[in-house]
Amino acid sequence: MQIIREAAQLAPALIALRAGGASLALVPTMGALHAGHLALIAEGSHRADRVAATIFVNPLQFGANEDLELYPRQEEQDARMLEEAGCDLLWLPKPEEMYPPSFATTVHVTGLGDRWEGEARPGHFDGVATVVAKLLASVRPDLAIFGEKDFQQLAVIRRMTLDLGLGVEILGVPTVRDHDGLALSSRNAYLSPNERKNAVALPEALSSAAERLRAGEDVTAVLDESKERLRAAGFSRVDYLVLVNAMTLEPLERFGGPMRLIAAATIGRTRLIDNLAVEEA
Repeated sequence: MQIIREAAQLAPALIALRAGGASLALVPTMGALHAGHLALIAEGSHRADRVAATIFVNPLQFGANEDLELYPRQEEQDARMLEEAGCDLLWLPKPEEMYPPSFATTVHVTGLGDRWEGEARPGHFDGVATVVAKLLASVRPDLAIFGEKDFQQLAVIRRMTLDLGLGVEILGVPTVRDHDGLALSSRNAYLSPNERKNAVALPEALSSAAERLRAGEDVTAVLDESKERLRAAGFSRVDYLVLVNAMTLEPLERFGGPMRLIAAATIGRTRLIDNLAVEEA
């Protein structure tokens, strides 16, 4: 696996990687890799001839009181994991190259990014859309692969890519979960043993809610009781737990159509997000 640290080295490396017309998949990450990220690399290897990954802890998507400095960084371990997974190229851009002092452009996706995570974390999706647009423009892959755990992020990136005419297919890969159902996340490392044990209440609440909704129970009642279930399990704050249209992310008061349960809640000092597709019986 080739490791690129300077932007000037990227273009020639990509030319060599795509020699003979080879197709290229890109997996953007912020590092602190786990099995969920490796599933994205595996999907890239299945879909394209070559796979590139990026590791960049993007300061634009962290709010003033969020964990930019504390975000886990394990570059050597991450590089080893990517190489063992079959990644062909790793790009590690520097913050000053991504955002030089003269940098004056951000990308804002209206609508899809306004509710839920956008409301709880103002400016977050502007940072996500901006960095992904820059990565796609620099690497110019045939497709880019993201996990469905960040479901709203995936929707925002798809919209941005389409609107800007970047010509990159955006592929979502199902959430990878631990043995007890908790979605794998770099932030799970922040959980104490007791918090980790109780955190499983989040996927359990979503699964139970989906089952009850399919059985025809009232949407508002099911969602309210699911939030109470999280609080009883030790979550100190529930930012949202809602049933949305899977395409528009608008809230649904009635069961029907393409649906997704999405949630964000805090246990201890760790904010977790999760989602679950809800299909009509």
